[in-house]
Amino acid sequence: MKFSDFICVEAIAAHLDADDKPSVIGEMVTSLVRAKKINEEDCDGIVSAIMKREELGSTGIGRGVAVPHTKHPSVDKLVGTVAVSSEGVDFDSLDGEKVQLFFLIVSPPDRPGDHLRALENISRQLRDDTFCRFLKQSKSAADIQQLLEEADNNQFVS
Repeated sequence: MKFSDFICVEAIAAHLDADDKPSVIGEMVTSLVRAKKINEEDCDGIVSAIMKREELGSTGIGRGVAVPHTKHPSVDKLVGTVAVSSEGVDFDSLDGEKVQLFFLIVSPPDRPGDHLRALENISRQLRDDTFCRFLKQSKSAADIQQLLEEADNNQFVS
């Protein structure tokens, strides 16, 4: 699976305004609403589902990265977005560090394979320090989109 299979480029946020976990998740889900990838009436339910998932254990996986995610019946296919916080956000990360890179995904409950493949792709790409550094330095959604395309074309991970 590639980023282009599930990342909604219209929802990419190069400059998150949010400064705490619930706000980050809310802002990212709202960007998917604006991009017409999820329905506005489902926004609160999706945010709640992601927050409930966060209660099980933070999706702040360390090294300045978080991958908030959930399965939700309101979506008929896997959808996701990317956001960058230049300041970083306290996300209860496993390493205690602030998070700058966020990959949020929502998938239908009946498609667990897609959900796992997306998480696998994200985690594989994020192991590459160069990819992460470039993402953190991105100044625009277009910059982020280009980096995702380069990652899809295996220009980072060997």
